[in-house]
Amino acid sequence: MSPALALWKRYQNHLCLCPSIGLSLDIARMNFSDDFLPSIQPAITEAYSAMDALEAGAIANPDEKRMVGHYWLRNPALAPSPELRQAITSALTQIKSFAADIHSAKIASPSGKPFINLLIIGIGGSALGPQFIADALTSSADKMKTFFFDNTDPDGMDRELHRIGNLAQTLTVVISKSGGTKETRNGMLAAQAAYQAANLHFAQHAVAVTGDGSELDQAAKAGAWLARFPMWDWVGGRTSVTSAVGLLPAALQGFDIDALLAGARDTDSLTRLHDTARNPAARLALMWFHAGSGKGLKDMVVLPYKDRLLLFSRYLQQLVMESLGKEKDLAGHTVLQGLAVYGNKGSTDQHAYVQQLREGINNFFVTFIEVLSDSTSPSAPSSSLFVEKDVTSGDYLHGFFQGTRSALTQTQRESITLTIDRLDARAIGSLIALFERAVGLYASLVNINAYHQPGVEAGKKAATAVINLQLKILTHLRGGGAGTAEQIAAALKLPDEVETIHLTLRHLVANPAHKIKSTGNPLTATYSA
Repeated sequence: MSPALALWKRYQNHLCLCPSIGLSLDIARMNFSDDFLPSIQPAITEAYSAMDALEAGAIANPDEKRMVGHYWLRNPALAPSPELRQAITSALTQIKSFAADIHSAKIASPSGKPFINLLIIGIGGSALGPQFIADALTSSADKMKTFFFDNTDPDGMDRELHRIGNLAQTLTVVISKSGGTKETRNGMLAAQAAYQAANLHFAQHAVAVTGDGSELDQAAKAGAWLARFPMWDWVGGRTSVTSAVGLLPAALQGFDIDALLAGARDTDSLTRLHDTARNPAARLALMWFHAGSGKGLKDMVVLPYKDRLLLFSRYLQQLVMESLGKEKDLAGHTVLQGLAVYGNKGSTDQHAYVQQLREGINNFFVTFIEVLSDSTSPSAPSSSLFVEKDVTSGDYLHGFFQGTRSALTQTQRESITLTIDRLDARAIGSLIALFERAVGLYASLVNINAYHQPGVEAGKKAATAVINLQLKILTHLRGGGAGTAEQIAAALKLPDEVETIHLTLRHLVANPAHKIKSTGNPLTATYSA
């Protein structure tokens, strides 16, 4: 049998068709042996059981002693208590009602004009999910134009404010579960200052999505903000996109959040099957395990052949890498697990790094995402434009997808192909749920806690230590002290912190607000206030 016919037979044997969610998964180009799936069946069976327990309300995040309930968000009936079911249902009703009031101008800007812009302030899971949905589903029919503060970079915030222009008709949504996330707090303060500079009262434009009783919740309540929406401790940031975190911005933009939730709910239902041949999330998790030998030894390159999925790889970076990148397993053993994710879009990547993928180091596998329907609007002119006889631009896109996949196969590069019928709100919900479930199943296969992030917390603590050191440096300089980084480190009795002090001084000098000056070579400069 020729290699091409052998591959066709393998494709037929391993294609997972999921017509109920408009999706199919092809794993034929992953080079697993015939005995791989049977041999790992006991492990995936245990993973199914762990997922069942998680959804039933077990403490699935033992470090924080929390349940993990993002699956309940799209099917409240599955939540383990009447109180949780009511909380989820009430939040969804509140989201829809608030969005309707904004769109009808029942809730309007202080001038009486409707809100037409939406500024979302958040970071990590509080921004990546909403950004992905906003970019994937945007159209000329959007009810509001969306902008983001997703970092603590002042230049980035100034640039976004310049793009907004009209703050008078801008609604701001601040998203932070704890209310104490510094990047989000800083973005909120920058927004407040911008509104104040425009002679506008921030609270009359502000909405909070946060935990009950958090710093942000208290500030929003005391300041009489327009509305407050809940975040719960059983929903992690990276899996919060089907909560108010993602649904409120989507509803305000005018997207069909019922369809998004339905896509996620139906995908959840399908991926609960303890039938690996019919469960696309299980097959994804198993292919990740196969590719990296259960240790994440290969990266996952995400190549969607659709501009609207450009931000999907960024979204998946957090979902996958924050969930699976762990030092310890559940037994406390050092395992150094993880799965690195990167990607852009096809066919752009064909002119970027596919050269290395085909001929360079073989340290990856590709996840292709193909969308059968070329346009979200069949009447759009570009979708029916023939650039050559009987060939559209979309045909070329499909050709490049098949060509790239074949070129990688020729050099023994592995790939998965995920095909969706069309790109709409329902499909976005399906993609989100599919990868959430795959992450959970893979975590069980390698025995790690997918729902905590100690590395992130360590980074936050280290950043706080740098800020505290900066305050000591400023106090020293403003008190009349001066000197080189080494002299200041000695004066503060912190000789081991000299490099951090040097870097902090260099930053302070570069930003005039601090009013710190230096003379001489940066390595030996003298600093003073």
